[in-house]
Amino acid sequence: MTQLGSAIAGLLIACLSSYADAQGLPPLAHLTVGSASKYIVKAGDSLLSIGARNGIESGTLAAMNGLKPKTALKPGQVLDIDNRHIVPADLPDGILINVPQRKLFLLNDGMVEGNYPIGPGKTAFATPIGSFSVIQMRENPTWYVPKSIQDEWARAGKVVKKTVPPGPNNPLGGYWIGLSFPSYGIHGTNAPLSIYDFQSRGCIRMHPEDAGSLFRQVKVGQRGEIIYEPVLLARLHDGQILLEAHRDPYRKKGDDPLQFIRKLAAANNLGQRIDWSKAAEVTSRNEGVARDISAIAH
Repeated sequence: MTQLGSAIAGLLIACLSSYADAQGLPPLAHLTVGSASKYIVKAGDSLLSIGARNGIESGTLAAMNGLKPKTALKPGQVLDIDNRHIVPADLPDGILINVPQRKLFLLNDGMVEGNYPIGPGKTAFATPIGSFSVIQMRENPTWYVPKSIQDEWARAGKVVKKTVPPGPNNPLGGYWIGLSFPSYGIHGTNAPLSIYDFQSRGCIRMHPEDAGSLFRQVKVGQRGEIIYEPVLLARLHDGQILLEAHRDPYRKKGDDPLQFIRKLAAANNLGQRIDWSKAAEVTSRNEGVARDISAIAH
């Protein structure tokens, strides 16, 4: 491309980005994580546990393999897994968490250094949205039980504890990363089946080994962002257009998902490059997997 051509292309991208911002739309993504692969079932595995570990809903995993959601798996059974996800383009550096996607990305200079499935807050205890910083890091933490949980235990006739020491019964697992949102943090868990579901009281749960990995990569002062994007659109560097759709757990989005994608596509001059029948299918299924919706096959 000539120098003039590069300048024109850069100006066009800048104009499209400004238009998208003016419409209140998220930036267009350009990266993905995950892959299509095979998984050999081990003793004790279930669709729920495999899905929780790999960042895919158990129902979606069952459908991929022509199974019923409650199917019992057998050791040695081979499953198809597709856990491709779009990386939101909302943050070039730091910790990026997308609540509906149930994914945490660690970014450095726009590149993904880590990506992990998470367990955000249930509807009644929604995870807060916005910018944050890491203010505390503790290994083998003591859990200081919130007063609301102590009261809940008392009403249920359970033994009320004010603290839970480090160990297998500690809901924080082995790591606590405290955030500038008061009382909220990223932590491990002693309930790994709750990952990739909405079961916490607002904190971000991670698999024990993932929490340890993130703990070793961040430090106090690390910046981050928690966003809420149930539907993501990406144009990859080879021109492929991908769409990923999740349910709207906190019911924050009023737009019809397909109309939202039409707006985002128009803001980025992609309307003619999308197969809209494929896009409609993806937004109706809410599989939570990045799907190719290019009008031209790749």
